[in-house]
Amino acid sequence: MRRSSPSGRSGAHGRWPVRRFVWVALGVAVVVALAFGSYRPGRQTAAQRASAIEADLRCPSCEDISVADSSAATAVAIRQVVTTRVGEGESTAQIEGFLESRYGVGILLRPPTSGLSVAVWIVPLVAVALAAVGLGAFFWRRRGGELAPVAAEDRDLVEEAMRRARDEAGP
Repeated sequence: MRRSSPSGRSGAHGRWPVRRFVWVALGVAVVVALAFGSYRPGRQTAAQRASAIEADLRCPSCEDISVADSSAATAVAIRQVVTTRVGEGESTAQIEGFLESRYGVGILLRPPTSGLSVAVWIVPLVAVALAAVGLGAFFWRRRGGELAPVAAEDRDLVEEAMRRARDEAGP
């Protein structure tokens, strides 16, 4: 039978503050991870910008390797195109658009954020949100009310069964 604490919460007396601390620590960790993940450095040099673009492009003659990591002739040629166009002041979108027109959408290692492919970005977010709601509902129901009171007859039956078990087990 579950006993309730003086605060009305079920379980051991010291568990509630520990649980609250764990949830707060988890929340802080998520916020910190999101902050670091969304950090964008200030001004980039042309070489840094070219490197970042090359890391997001798939090598057309390799399988799932970025242009930056490949030594294939096509990857070297694409790196040269990227460096030249960055030097000319073209935006990342213009450079990627040019390469898409020559090699197709498959040149991009990260999916586009428009059209039907936006589902690649939204479906995981919706799944995580639904999972969080489901877990929240589960724990909210679980912390619910008291257990039903035990009748005196049932308590006597359990005590009798325990006494028999002790007698059978012996000293």
